[in-house]
Order: sequence, then C-alpha cells, then structure tokens
Amino acid sequence: MAFNPKFSGGFTVGKRQRRQPMSEINVTPMVDVMLVLLVIFMVTAPMLTVGVTVDLPKTKAAAVPGDDEPLAISIDAEGKIFLQETLLDLEGLVPRLLAITANNQDVRIFVRGDKTIDYGRVMEVMGTVNSAGFRKVALITEHMSGPSFKKRAK
Repeated sequence: MAFNPKFSGGFTVGKRQRRQPMSEINVTPMVDVMLVLLVIFMVTAPMLTVGVTVDLPKTKAAAVPGDDEPLAISIDAEGKIFLQETLLDLEGLVPRLLAITANNQDVRIFVRGDKTIDYGRVMEVMGTVNSAGFRKVALITEHMSGPSFKKRAK
C-alpha cells in the first residue's frame, strides 16, 4: 500500500489545507479574438489606401515591387489634384510634398490619373513633381486581363 500524505485515512491532522489559487491563464479565447481582429484588419486595410475615386486606365505591365508606403497623387475626372485625400492646387503641391517628405526626394510618388482626363494634365502634374527634384515618380494603372485587341464583330 502506497503512502499518500494528503490522505490521512479519515482523520484530521490539525492543519486545514487551503485551496491553492489557479496560476494558469487560459489564452485560447484571447488568441481567438486576436485572430479574428487580424482577419478584419487584413480585409479592410487594402480598402483604406486612397479614398479618391479614380477610373484608372489598363495596362499589361506588372506591378513595381517596393518596400515602403508611397505617396499617392490622384487626379480625378474633373482634373482636381489630391495628395492622398487632400485637395490641392498645382502650385501648392510641391510645398506640401516637401513638407511631408522632409525634403527627402527619394520617396516614391505614385500618380493616379483618371483615364477620362486629358493626358496633358497628368504630364503637367508629373512634370511639376519631377522639377521639384523627386525622381521616383510613377503612374498607376489597372492590370488588363486578356489580349489588348478587341475582336471585330462579324
């Protein structure tokens, strides 16, 4: 017969045993909540990039890889210029860019021009940004699916 020190054979020994507090924390519910929040943020983050609605032209070129978040200049169908979501005129664009980038001219800047506006307006904005010393200026387009030509109706 084995000896169990906690079992006194039905007799009380003199000391009462206190209940020890449970020192373990169940982290499973916390992990579940964190995973749900992660999924929510992953789904909503791409929708929050730029809030100006622009109908982009299509291209077959692949996206340019990058490691930092670029600034976005948007030009809507009416020719209005937006830096991120702030409406600006052409003269106020460069001072605002210099203030945001702290005169760091190696920042990537993406220009999003609506496909219905005049090509000259997009080039005017790109030229203004380029003449201020920013060299990493690129156009954003939508990726085309399928061939670039349309079939003729017979």
